[in-house]
Amino acid sequence: MFKKLLALLGFKSTPAAAEPGAPAPARNNAAADGSPPEGGANRPIAPYAREDLNLVYNLLFCDDASLFKTTDDATRSLFADGTEPTVVRAIADDRDEESRVRMLAYNWLHENAQPVPPKETLGVVIEVPLEQGLDVLAAYADGTVRYINHMGSISVYESHPAEIAAQAKEIVETAQGMVKQQPVGTRRRQAPPSLGDVRLTALVSDGLYVGQGAFEAIATGKQTAPVLQGAQKLLDLIVRQGRPKAD
Repeated sequence: MFKKLLALLGFKSTPAAAEPGAPAPARNNAAADGSPPEGGANRPIAPYAREDLNLVYNLLFCDDASLFKTTDDATRSLFADGTEPTVVRAIADDRDEESRVRMLAYNWLHENAQPVPPKETLGVVIEVPLEQGLDVLAAYADGTVRYINHMGSISVYESHPAEIAAQAKEIVETAQGMVKQQPVGTRRRQAPPSLGDVRLTALVSDGLYVGQGAFEAIATGKQTAPVLQGAQKLLDLIVRQGRPKAD
């Protein structure tokens, strides 16, 4: 059932298993570039040759507040000197606020030694490295969607059409199972996965919860398979949006 997802993501077929003793599949060179150094805070990762794609990619994870500096009231509060934690907490807890802004607010609270609620999932980022580049699909709890195609095109949906927004929300809800299975999240993001692997990153109030492995393992995992199935449905909707409408 996952062949359709592989095709939508750019695979022509499921990667074959390596013969015993055979060398591991070559790492996607683009995906390896820009990995954060050991220790320290996250810094932008650069899996693409184009800077605009790298910016969009790093914005997906909401772990670098400096990329979000705008004149918007909510994000401006996160950068003002002497910001009160109560103000940021109000942003983080506001379910009508944009999911990525809420994630930034929760990160601010953590960085400023403020308590955060555990395991509230606000988004999911799915990364699939291909020989031609990296495909990335991001779905958020507010129904917004971002899709970076490995050929360099970007699709952005701001809570509409309704069917795309609904499917995005469903993916986030489904990912809660993966999140609950892991005891704690991480604060450090890695470079994209190697060719042949898939990574699911849940953006959660108390960190990043990651599921990664060979495609078949993720596609058959009890908690990860439903997330991929949801991604398949969402990608199908995105592809349909790009097709000419019949008269």
